[in-house]
Amino acid sequence: MRDDSNGRRGFDRVLIAVAATFVTLSAGSALAQSAPERSPSDLAIDAAVPMPEPANLPPPSIGDFKIDTPDTTASVTPATAVEAPKLDAAATSAPAAAPEPAAPAASATAPAVEPAKDAIAKEIAKDSLSGEPAKQQAAEPSAEPAKTASAVAPADQPVADKLRELLGAKSSRYFDRKGERAAVEKFYTARDFAPLWTQAGAATPVVGSVAARLKDAAADGLNPADYPQPDFAAATSPEALAEAELKFTASVLDYARQAQSGRMHWSQVSGDIQYPEHPIDPAEVLANVTTAKDPSAALASYNPPHKMYRQLKAKLAELRGQGDGPGAIQIADGPTLKYTAARKKQAAVEVDDPRVPQLRAKLGISENPDSTRYDAKVAEAVRKFQDGADLKETGVLDERTVKALNSPKSDRQIDTVIVNMERWRWLPRELGAPALGDAYVILNIPDYTLKVMQHGAQVWTTRVVVGKPGNHATPLLTETMKYITVNPTWNVPPSIIYNEYLPALQQDPGVLDRMGLKLVRNRDGSIHISQPPGERNALGRIRFNFPNKFLVYQHDTPDKNLFSRDARAFSHGCMRVQNPDQYAATLLSIAMPNERYTPEKIRGMYGKSEIDLKFATPIPVNLTYQTAFVDDAGKLQVRKDIYGRDAAMLAILRNPKGKDLENVVAHAQPSYARPRADIPQGVAFNDGAGNAEPSFFERLFGAPSAPPPANRRPQRNVFTR
Repeated sequence: MRDDSNGRRGFDRVLIAVAATFVTLSAGSALAQSAPERSPSDLAIDAAVPMPEPANLPPPSIGDFKIDTPDTTASVTPATAVEAPKLDAAATSAPAAAPEPAAPAASATAPAVEPAKDAIAKEIAKDSLSGEPAKQQAAEPSAEPAKTASAVAPADQPVADKLRELLGAKSSRYFDRKGERAAVEKFYTARDFAPLWTQAGAATPVVGSVAARLKDAAADGLNPADYPQPDFAAATSPEALAEAELKFTASVLDYARQAQSGRMHWSQVSGDIQYPEHPIDPAEVLANVTTAKDPSAALASYNPPHKMYRQLKAKLAELRGQGDGPGAIQIADGPTLKYTAARKKQAAVEVDDPRVPQLRAKLGISENPDSTRYDAKVAEAVRKFQDGADLKETGVLDERTVKALNSPKSDRQIDTVIVNMERWRWLPRELGAPALGDAYVILNIPDYTLKVMQHGAQVWTTRVVVGKPGNHATPLLTETMKYITVNPTWNVPPSIIYNEYLPALQQDPGVLDRMGLKLVRNRDGSIHISQPPGERNALGRIRFNFPNKFLVYQHDTPDKNLFSRDARAFSHGCMRVQNPDQYAATLLSIAMPNERYTPEKIRGMYGKSEIDLKFATPIPVNLTYQTAFVDDAGKLQVRKDIYGRDAAMLAILRNPKGKDLENVVAHAQPSYARPRADIPQGVAFNDGAGNAEPSFFERLFGAPSAPPPANRRPQRNVFTR
């Protein structure tokens, strides 16, 4: 027999709990009204008696609470608990409050509602027959947030699933470099592996634009075969489309990386090259190319932006017979043309020929462009062309020379242009200092010239002497010039001490003294040789300092006769400047324009004490190796490969076994240790300075923590303006 009294008692407890809840809510509203204060018992009775809503809703039942439903109890908030019974105590006892003050009131009563909610849950959870609490059915909140809608179109989801699979297990098949592989995986993960190059199984218009750029890679001196392109039209399955997607992505990244940094790393060519790295960001490349208005141009923008590079690119097209410049001009066959210089009893012989105007245009001779006379200037231009084309330098226009001039693929010149374009990729994208109007120094070793540039134009130029081929070759680098030293001390490099001065001392112990050099043996057994400032100093009157690991710099020289020679590779690696006072004044006028430095002012500082003129903003110095460049007249100039850099680079590019040409080669770092050696008897020493003596690197470029002793070097005046 069923005992209805137990069920009645259970329902009574529910009503009591509901009353307690509404007592708490209505109390706040009642306090805000001007109505008379009511007792708690009155409020409990009012709350226990269901009042219909304006819509005449029936009173709440036990089913309205749904406390036994897991999802409801797991997500109930204080506000939800109030809404569940759908009763508003404030509506029955007072007019509705304004929306603005209502929000803080609800927040303030939230802690009081929470215990009431728990009471309701406990009462309803009791079993009506046994009166014992039932097992709690509410589930804990889910640890994972609800998934948002996928960004992948339904038609692309099968391809996205395959991309997820391939990148997770076989990404090394498409991307050899670990860093690039990780970047690509992160890029596709961020887009839920949605394909980048296809939509609904068909290639996007971006693919056509990018593919055209990859096919035309040879125009920038690159190899189109390095960037294979998959056939998207032949890919009919999701797996084939996913594979084509990754192959195309790999080709795009390979092009961008090689266009920006080079097909080979500069360390593979020689150990005396050091340029700053500027690798690509794979995610940035993919985003840039796929969102640009012109994807082909966006990809091409990773090639060097320098004017000199663009000029070489135009000349490369001409040499291949693809341009409209002088390279596309054809010289007709005809008789041999020869110029005979004037002699004592014979005038110069200039042959007249209708082909000469075309010859002048092709060789870039701007003087008398319409003249048909094969004069001395034309003959000299032919001779220079023959030198660059590996022909006998006669200055005579013969059949072989005409054939070489007309060849659409002058292999040697094309190769020379390509390797020079490659070297431009190693250089920084910004050669100059932005704070100084993009000012910089650029020195071309094979051309033996130095130029100061600012605002994209040449400010000043001079001749230089560079290092001898072999161990004394001038390195290729980019550094910043920080100061100029007037009246420098020459600290003899360790290599010269070992290889030249110590052997000379064995034969003649007094040779250093006659040269004005000072020999010091330190307490640790090392030796140091230096030459004080003066007219006889090997560095002349000025030294230009841009600290670097190769210990080279630019300086004056007392031997001016070498500047008159065409080939000027005679130094031990440093660069001798023909007009150092003008060079210093030019740099100082850029770095410190308010100081009004002039060559005369610089020369007025000459003396026997070192003077450092420090730049407030360092000026970049770029040591380059341009065996091919375009001059101001628009003519391609080719110089002798004095260090064999071109040959080394061509050998690397032509090596069929070379797969990863961008790999870095580790080279031994130079040592700045003080040399130790046995000095022959009879050699005079100057006083040593002890073990605190700075290294050669510190002597050369300064060591603030260990300044040279006063008795070792002349007093140094420092100007920091």
